Amino acid sequence: MQKSPTSQPAAALDNRQLDLPLFAEPGSMSSSPSPCAPSSGSPAGQQPAVPLAPDGSKLRSVSIGPRTLHYVLKRSARRSIGFAIDSTGLTITAPRWVTLADIETAITEKQRWIFTKLIEWQTRVEQRALPKVDWKDGAEVPYLGQPVRVKLGSPQGTLAFNAEAAALQVPLPLQADPQQIKDRVQGWLQGEAKRLFGERLAIYAEKLGVNYRAYALSSAATRWGSCSSDGKIRLNWRLIHFPLSIIDYVVAHELAHLREMNHSPRFWQTVESIFPEFREARQTLKSHPPELLPTL
Repeated sequence: MQKSPTSQPAAALDNRQLDLPLFAEPGSMSSSPSPCAPSSGSPAGQQPAVPLAPDGSKLRSVSIGPRTLHYVLKRSARRSIGFAIDSTGLTITAPRWVTLADIETAITEKQRWIFTKLIEWQTRVEQRALPKVDWKDGAEVPYLGQPVRVKLGSPQGTLAFNAEAAALQVPLPLQADPQQIKDRVQGWLQGEAKRLFGERLAIYAEKLGVNYRAYALSSAATRWGSCSSDGKIRLNWRLIHFPLSIIDYVVAHELAHLREMNHSPRFWQTVESIFPEFREARQTLKSHPPELLPTL
């Protein structure tokens, strides 16, 4: 990026943020203007209202051609300008010393990427990958790629899963509050995730000849998994909705980072060495990002 004609050098753009933005949970834009709405003037003698983001923070705006782009600006000790886009719009994190002129120059340079991602997010939210779960007797939740029906009123008084009937017996009355049903079913799904993911990690770690330091479930908004340089692996518990092959791909992916902490050709070769079918699984997850699954 060219340096802006200011007393301070412009911060470099964090392209890692562009490749893999850190998104938040989908939210509503009902209290905020559209992130790329056409600009409009205010009535004479009237101060324009300051738009607010869903979290209450003030939105800034910049005119790009006929459009006005609203964004939330956050300051930090980082050395680069980072862009993150989610259903609430654009958030920019910049070093404290970077001027607004530098930030607006960076926005202009990245406008094609910004508007493309904003449109993609709007489409994602409008076309959710799975319907919202109606928490009542007979509700269905995806488990290992197949629907499981929730049945209230367990004769034994315990939660029980019947694999053959694809039914989860929940010891709650038919008039149970939806939140109670949700909590019990989610607890079961997370327990299954903890058990099954641990088994798959052991299998693929042995195949690759690596050891991970620790493993835990996550509820990340848009990450299916992560692996830190010190060998700690986190897997999104909502992977339990998918077939075992998808879970195995994410497990293999994160374990491969113990060899290559990047996404270089050598990394993908490492993934392929223990999970040859990774391309199809990767494409499936691209079509079903975490933020579009039902909120359980």
